[in-house]
Amino acid sequence: MAHGAGCLCGQVRISIDAEPLTARMCWCRLCQYLGGGSGTVNVCFPSDKLMTTGEVRWHESEADSGTMMRRGFCPECGTPLFSIAESRAHLIFIRAGALDDPDLLGPQAVIWAGAAPHWAHLDPELPHFPAQIPPVA
Repeated sequence: MAHGAGCLCGQVRISIDAEPLTARMCWCRLCQYLGGGSGTVNVCFPSDKLMTTGEVRWHESEADSGTMMRRGFCPECGTPLFSIAESRAHLIFIRAGALDDPDLLGPQAVIWAGAAPHWAHLDPELPHFPAQIPPVA
């Protein structure tokens, strides 16, 4: 079953021909920037099952884990869409808010909980990890 995603203005559309592998809420400092102060919820898919239409602008930076990351945004409206770790290019993380169905898969773990601000709400039903955890695949 294909899943869809896209940006706020509709310039970028994403089609994913796979089921999600996992979803995590991330509180690393970079995700706090991407989330406008909150953490981000990121849903993992095999990157070879994703197709995009429309222009995507990429930003490269080093994650808190030391991993080099590429993050894709809509150049028109600025919506953060996805991220790819250079060391795990076979996986892509779509921001849950960009999914047409944000209920597709909720977070299964909270990562970088040690970097969350004191006011952050960390779901007590989920396992919490102070930093990064091993990749899903």
